[in-house]
Amino acid sequence: MALTAHSTIGEWMNDSTGGPLIRGLFEKTGADPELLTPVLGLPLQQLVAMSQGALPQSVVDDLVRAANGGEVPEDTAPTGWVENITPGRFTGKTVIVTGAASGIGRATASRIAREGGRVIAADISADKLDALKDELPGIVTVAGDLTQQDAIDAVIAAAGDRIDGLANVAGINDDFSPAGETTDAVWDRVIAINLTAPFKLMRAVIPVMEKNGRGAILNVSSEAGLRGNASGNAYTASKHGIIGVTKSAAVMYGPKGIRVNSVAPGGVATGIPMPPHMSEYGSARLAPFQQAIPSVATAEHLAASITFLLSDDAVNINGAILASDGGWSVQ
Repeated sequence: MALTAHSTIGEWMNDSTGGPLIRGLFEKTGADPELLTPVLGLPLQQLVAMSQGALPQSVVDDLVRAANGGEVPEDTAPTGWVENITPGRFTGKTVIVTGAASGIGRATASRIAREGGRVIAADISADKLDALKDELPGIVTVAGDLTQQDAIDAVIAAAGDRIDGLANVAGINDDFSPAGETTDAVWDRVIAINLTAPFKLMRAVIPVMEKNGRGAILNVSSEAGLRGNASGNAYTASKHGIIGVTKSAAVMYGPKGIRVNSVAPGGVATGIPMPPHMSEYGSARLAPFQQAIPSVATAEHLAASITFLLSDDAVNINGAILASDGGWSVQ
């Protein structure tokens, strides 16, 4: 079978032609091909997003040509997991999605819209929101910094009198610093974006949901919300905190028909940018634990988990913390 951009990295590595090509590419950069172990089940194309700009599309195209004698074969269907849209699952529902311009947020907004929902897509990046709207003309976009109250007010105003769901996806990483190194600037920024902003959005949507007698809130935590060795001090605190906010709200508002749950991703191939100056000690301390990640997911994998908990399919689930991490949390 011809190797294409949709063939998995594992298929490339196990192929007599593709394997040497991939290893040769890594040798040129000085990287260890063993770094690919957690992503063997992902399509080769995913490396473009994962590289955060270091690997351009042209490199993948050249690999495909080289593996097929200079020809580009007709692309075949992906051999791994394929997103399976459920038509009408969100018909008649209005769902707010933060961080909607890229990564998990974009995949979530896209899936809800394609399943019939009215999406209020919020993000700080206006340009990327415009690109999303070009792809999905029916969505409503709100550009703004959700750490500021006026941006939250704008999102609620755009949603109107009915809010059926809120997906708090927007977040940033920290610099892997331990508590003794974490600066005020890193702490304040990470907590503001990852914990305070989601809380304030919850606070804003709950009265609307109470009035309507139902609603679903989904807060994205992280493997760092379940353990202490997945990231730095500020990020770990923020993600543990959002789990606490989730559980408290689930207890308080479950009797009013509002379900509040959380998804805790592990490694995700979204290309999320890291701060320019990472803690040397923290990075070294975390490295062996991060190397134990069993698999890396795509943004669409996480969107599947998120939309399930937001949908009526999760009618009996409240206060749950779903580890969508490929089994990392059980290691």
